Amino acid sequence: MKPLRYALLSLLALLPLAFAPVQAADEIVVYSARNEQLIKPLFDAYTKETGVNIQFVTGQEGPLLARLKAEGKNTPADLLITVDAGNLWQAAQEGVLAKVESKTLHDNIPAHLRDPDGYWYGLSVRARTIVYNTQKVKPADLASYEGLGAAQWKGRLCLRSSKKVYNQSLVAMMIARLGEQKTEEIVRGWVTNLATEPHSDDTKEMEAIAAGQCDVGIVNTYYYGRLMKSKPELPLALYWPNQNDRGVHVNISGAGVTKHARHAQAALKFLEWLSGDKAQHLFADSNLEFPANPQVQPDPLVASWGAFKQDTINVAEAGKLQARAVMLMDRAGYK
Repeated sequence: MKPLRYALLSLLALLPLAFAPVQAADEIVVYSARNEQLIKPLFDAYTKETGVNIQFVTGQEGPLLARLKAEGKNTPADLLITVDAGNLWQAAQEGVLAKVESKTLHDNIPAHLRDPDGYWYGLSVRARTIVYNTQKVKPADLASYEGLGAAQWKGRLCLRSSKKVYNQSLVAMMIARLGEQKTEEIVRGWVTNLATEPHSDDTKEMEAIAAGQCDVGIVNTYYYGRLMKSKPELPLALYWPNQNDRGVHVNISGAGVTKHARHAQAALKFLEWLSGDKAQHLFADSNLEFPANPQVQPDPLVASWGAFKQDTINVAEAGKLQARAVMLMDRAGYK
């Protein structure tokens, strides 16, 4: 009887394990500089697909980076999502991101859209290009960013404030391509040609162009897409500059695994998923951006703007040269 008794006792001991609840899926905590309405659909889709719960905090780029630094090893954040390569470069420099190696990410994200050392990866592309009033300007009148500093555009140019990182990155990339002296000459030409004081955002700039206060400007394409969806009657169109040389200046929104991530492997898997087909559509289409993964087609509205050659200098240069760009714009009188 003893062997049977022991067998029964052993079976009873295993019963609690058999009926125990399944262990909860991994949880990821994300700090995001992208607005909730742009990223929550992604998080929901990933949770539905994998069972991994995603908690998130949204905020401005600067405060989020400051928070990560202040929290140090105690941060709950596993992944940082932010806009502009300059901000991602800064996060890596501040030591809050971890270096990761991933064949999936290397296969999906072109080399110029990711950190050469693996600290961050681009997930969507935003082109900063020329917009013009179709009633006053012909495409044949345009050629390049530097051309907007020519005398023909005196009193006809509108720009966004130099305080915005998008313009700082554009000028930084011009320094990388053209050198500091040539870039300063160009920026001084822009300032001379301004029709109004620099605008606080791209939308106000485009509204000024449409209203005839100026004829041409430089904007991020997704701002153009948003405005034209709501006001398709505006006489505005995009122009892709520098197609005979370096190409259109592009920047990214992207992400990196945090240095002190508590769920580092889960965060890396999520980052890899974000570089894939389904997520790329969700990530880019929601804000009318271009997918960073070249195998993924852009939203039909975005595709309707036409194909273009993009500058393939590594976007990390936007971070490396940002301080010099800011000083240059200050010297040139670009407010």
